[in-house]
Amino acid sequence: MIIDGLQCGHFDRQAFQSLQTAGVGGVVVTCGFWEGAVESLDSLGRWRDLVRDNADICEIATTSTAVKRIGESGKVAVILGYQNANLFDARIRFVEFFAELGVRVVQLTYNNQNELGGSCYEAEDSGLARFGKEVVREMNKAGILVDCSHVGDRTTLDAIEASDKPIAVTHANARSLFDHKRNKSDDVLKGLKETGGVIGCAAYRNITGDAFCKTIEAWCGMVAKTVDIAGIDAVAIGTDRSHNFTAPDYAWMRQGRWTRGVDYGASAAGRPIKAPPPDWFQTVEDMNVIPNGLRSVGFSEEEVAKITHGNWLRLYEATFRTTTEEN
Repeated sequence: MIIDGLQCGHFDRQAFQSLQTAGVGGVVVTCGFWEGAVESLDSLGRWRDLVRDNADICEIATTSTAVKRIGESGKVAVILGYQNANLFDARIRFVEFFAELGVRVVQLTYNNQNELGGSCYEAEDSGLARFGKEVVREMNKAGILVDCSHVGDRTTLDAIEASDKPIAVTHANARSLFDHKRNKSDDVLKGLKETGGVIGCAAYRNITGDAFCKTIEAWCGMVAKTVDIAGIDAVAIGTDRSHNFTAPDYAWMRQGRWTRGVDYGASAAGRPIKAPPPDWFQTVEDMNVIPNGLRSVGFSEEEVAKITHGNWLRLYEATFRTTTEEN
């Protein structure tokens, strides 16, 4: 079974069927980027409708046990997540509310600094703010995994220190392997290793690079190099694959409501709005080559299991439970 730490886009029945064919038993979906609380509630409503209408092939999962059960049954476990903390509307009590509605993964910032902390694209990373520390602790209590994929390195390290539970970088790569602001320093990867956190290696060309996108062996070689830095227990898969996105969707992701101008996100001027997928990953179904790709670069069966699903399941077990449930 494969668990993907993050995908985004407009999911439909075909998307779930493609994931099934690829052997994906669990996926963190993106329910929002810049939306506030009410819009985020609307998104949760749409996701519930979508999953209800396709109950024969997918199911929302809120525990590690449920992810494993659903995936092993042949369905896709849908893990509800957001790529920004705007859904909380700067209200600490909303963390618990959204957790009770099934949200299990929330990114602290998305490309821009917010009231929680600094992002990967700011000239100066402010670090985790006082409110950010409060939100991290509240997420710990409520059973929501802290995600720092688009978060600045200083803020990420602060989040690792502030969190009582391990955190995740659900979709990024090692900056020492491909130099991009969206990728993570070796210090961050070592911080994840020391605290039980996990990085999901991305397959998004703009932050992966052409060389690692040429073949499945090349991409799995990148995963192996990431393991050399972070250790076998801290590395998993987070492809950042999108479904049915069009130009307006990319504009919303990158520009939201915060600018009148153009923002390229992880791309750059003169590059395609939609980055071409890796050569080995032309369709979602192509994810089924990942296990053999990992074997081809020298990973054992136990190591393949950890990277494809085991490390995520361990992290979900450690973070999806509330403090009350743990006690």
